[in-house]
Amino acid sequence: MIKVLVNGALGRMGRTVVAAVNADSELELVGAVDIVAGEVDGLTVETDLDAALKKFSPDVMVDFTRPNVVFGNVMTALANKVSPVVGTTGLSDADKEQIRIAAEKFSTPAFIAPNFALGAVLMMLTAQRIARYMPDVEIIELHHDNKLDAPSGTAELTAKMISEVRSPHTQGHPDEVERLPHVRGAQVDGIRIHSVRLPGYVAHQEVIFGGLGQTLTIRHDSTGRDSFMPGVVLACKKVRSLTGLTIGLDKLLD
Repeated sequence: MIKVLVNGALGRMGRTVVAAVNADSELELVGAVDIVAGEVDGLTVETDLDAALKKFSPDVMVDFTRPNVVFGNVMTALANKVSPVVGTTGLSDADKEQIRIAAEKFSTPAFIAPNFALGAVLMMLTAQRIARYMPDVEIIELHHDNKLDAPSGTAELTAKMISEVRSPHTQGHPDEVERLPHVRGAQVDGIRIHSVRLPGYVAHQEVIFGGLGQTLTIRHDSTGRDSFMPGVVLACKKVRSLTGLTIGLDKLLD
């Protein structure tokens, strides 16, 4: 049995993770942590992460908290030799490098995924393949209006994966003028990313490719938070067999 602690257990994602861990015969939910005390699925929720890690000695900490605290949570887990499985987005490249160093220092593997939905991973891999032949592309990501960071980690990773197979270049007319600031979106190596935040959405992304006389669009929709759970469960089972820091659910697929 793999012992799991869920951090952010009283949030919408956290509660879904708790249920998924309890439903899997190879995982054991040993602890739950949140910023306020409470109860989830009959388990008392702790408020001190470091104390909870020491008390329950889990193998894995699943983190779905907030961008402003996730880095500290991960470093606390690694210092306790607990492998973090991170779904919280907002970590910078510098943060990830520090996590990589800490994972090696404490000989404790860490895993980060911008998106745990299998369909989203397949979308990113497909976009990377298409970009070899249709290099002009823009990304639209759409999320619920309570999401704290923009762009989404999925959109940013998609752009970075596409950048690996195409030369950076400016898209649109070379003399185009943004009459409203940022109306053309953010840029990653010339790839425009547009973020939508509205009630009614969960997590969605379109990758639009343009070519001579044609366009090609691929889209992924998560219509419920349960779409992420197979990926979370898979990461919990595999993270201890990894080394250092691993980023992206695609690294766990056969």
